[in-house]
This record gives sequence, C-alpha cells and structure tokens, in this order.
Amino acid sequence: MVDVGSEHRVEGAQPVLDDVRLEVREWLRTNWDPERPLRAWRELLADSGWGCPTWPVDLYGRGLDATAARVVGEEMAAVGAVGPASGSAMRLAAPTILAHAPFQLQRRLLRPIITGEETWCQLFSEPGSGSDLAGLSTRAERDGDEWVVTGQKVWTTGARTAAFGMLLARTDWGVPKHRGISYFALPMAQPGIEVRPLRQMNGHASFNEVFLTEARVPHDHAVGAIGEGWAAALTTLAHERGLGQGAPRSTIPAGRTAREAAAEAEEYARTYVWYPQRAGRPDLAAPQAQAAGRADDPIVRQAVAHLESLERTARWTVRRAAESRANGRPPGPEGSVSKLAGSDIARTSGRLHAQLAGAHGMLSGSDSSLGGVIAEILVSTPAASIAGGTDEVQRNIVGERSLGLPKEPSADSGIPYRDVRRN
Repeated sequence: MVDVGSEHRVEGAQPVLDDVRLEVREWLRTNWDPERPLRAWRELLADSGWGCPTWPVDLYGRGLDATAARVVGEEMAAVGAVGPASGSAMRLAAPTILAHAPFQLQRRLLRPIITGEETWCQLFSEPGSGSDLAGLSTRAERDGDEWVVTGQKVWTTGARTAAFGMLLARTDWGVPKHRGISYFALPMAQPGIEVRPLRQMNGHASFNEVFLTEARVPHDHAVGAIGEGWAAALTTLAHERGLGQGAPRSTIPAGRTAREAAAEAEEYARTYVWYPQRAGRPDLAAPQAQAAGRADDPIVRQAVAHLESLERTARWTVRRAAESRANGRPPGPEGSVSKLAGSDIARTSGRLHAQLAGAHGMLSGSDSSLGGVIAEILVSTPAASIAGGTDEVQRNIVGERSLGLPKEPSADSGIPYRDVRRN
C-alpha cells in the first residue's frame, strides 16, 4: 500500500496523488466484478479501505485526505463501481463514532455500516422537550455492565428496521442539563423497545415514536464519556443539517451489484418520497403559472422570479458547503444557513402554489391539481421549518456560534437538572 497522509496537504503532492490513482485503479482491475453480490463487494470495500478512504487505516480506511479521496471516487466512478451503504448510518452515526467512540466500539460498529448489514435510527427528540433537545428526560441507570433505559422518543425515521439507535439519555440529574447526557449505540432488537408509526397529515407515515421500557444497552456501547454525550450529539446534528439535501437515488442497473444497490436505494427512498413536496417543489412554479395562463401576470412573474432567486442562492450555499467538506473541513454555519434557506423556499413556494391553484389546491386525489401534488405540498411544507431543528434554533446557532452574539437567556442555566421545572 502506498504511504499517503499529510503530504497531500502540501504543494508538490501530485506524484503521491498519481500513486493513489494507480493503486486504486489496479485494485479495481483485480477486484471489481459487476456480477458480485452487493454484500460481498462491500465487504471487500471495507477490508481494503477503498470504500471510506479518509477513515484511519485501522478503521477500514486508507488514511487519505479529501483531495486523494476524490481521486479514489473518480476511479470508482470510471468503472461503475458501487460505493458503501448510505443513509443515516453512514452520514450521521459513522462521523460521530469516528469522532467520539473508543477504538474497540469503532471496530465493532463501523464495518457493518460500510457493508449495509446494520442500519441506524436517531433517538434524539422527545415529546416533552420540543426544540430544547438538551431538556430530554429519557433516563439511563447503571446496572452492572449495562444501562437500563426508560423514556420516549419521537420523529424517528427507520426505527422499525434499524439495528442500532443513536440514543441520547440522561445519566446524571445532579448537573446542568447539557452535562448529564450520555450518547449510546442502543441495540434496537430487544423486548424493551416498542415502535409505533406516526400518521402525518399528508397521509404518509415516515416517522415513528419509540417507547423505551427498561431497554438495555451495554456500558461499552457509550459513544464518548458517560455524562459528556452532548459533544457527540452536536457532531451528529452538524451532519444532520446536510442530510435533507436529498435521499440517495438509484442509477441505471448494470450488473448484479448495481441492481442490488439500486434496489436498496429505492427501498431507502420510499421513506422520503414526500420530501420533494416538503421542500415546496419550486421547480413546478413556472410550469404551473404557464398552465394556469398567468405567466404574463406581473405579480405572478415577480413571485416566480423571487422564488428562483432564493433557490439559486441556496444552491450556491450548498455547493460551497460541499466544497468545504470535500477539502476536509468539518460542517460549519453553512449547514444552518442552508436549513433556513430551505425553510424560506418551502414557505415561499407553498404560497405561490396556493396563489396559482386557488381553492382547487385544497383538493387531493387523481382529479385534483397535478394529481394531488399541490395539496400534498401545502400540507407538507410546514415540516421544512421543524425537521432537523426549527428555524428559531438555527437562527440561535448562527447568531451565537457564527456571529458571536450573546447567548439567549436561560432560566435553567447552571443548576442541577433535577431542580429544573419541566412539563
């Protein structure tokens, strides 16, 4: 294996990048078989390190920097090779585990994430704390080598099939609320966990509420130190703000590996089938104005132009964030800015669709506006301002962490959480 590392970050690294390109190209020539079963292929990716090249060598990676990793991606794409599994396991759990978990837990959890053998869900939000995530009341109490967990979580996607949950639970009630929280990798297949689907007003049931009744999690499944899980939670949340940019989309199958990956992506995307409507479908605004015969209406034209300007500037922010991540920088304030921009686009788009459709926009079914798409937009867009952290929370993040403004006053700051008045 070529010795690569920090020299990629300095000038004159091109020879090393060429070595990386040649090495991965040779490895693909020897190992890529488009008819290999998907799981077998991803096991090769995990063991070789080429599936997650920026990860450490002893954690199923190659220790490469972002520039070299792009070279690997180019070579993989050139032969049509399928990458590691995606979803919240790879995009939320894995970065948090890499940043905070002890080595043995990393070794246990990361490989099945790459192969797709184990999926994850996020057990953060609770019905009693709203946007105040640190105000959670799910408790975990030590019992020998395990923790016994009791509480309730809500708005959990994928809980019915997940192998593990990213669990936040309170392990110390005698310290201020941010300091008594622990982050666990909770095994989901056990008697103490009940998952109930939540029916949404748009007719879908993407989310679940999860009831924890003396569920058990091993002590060595703590991600980070006990009582210091808030730092790990912030890592997950920082990556979550980029998660809503779209679910994985299947490509044209070419060979067994690609067909199985496309089927996996299609199954994953079913949960998110209404997400384009949640985003407001700004792409439909101009066609709908033309179909309604109002393309020459100056008020409508101005509204469509305003929506287009919002969407274009938001895309530039997303591209800037992607470039930052590709260069190895951690998620920054652009995540919250993108989230706020998405909420604004959704609301603006919903208002324009309502203006164009009129009362017909309230009808659903095959004979309504765009077969019910407009109605689904109108009842789905409110979620854009809530999911992944409300607009109010995102503004606080930008103001306090990016602009350096004073923190919002809090009545429960610095006092033991057991003494905080709660619902």
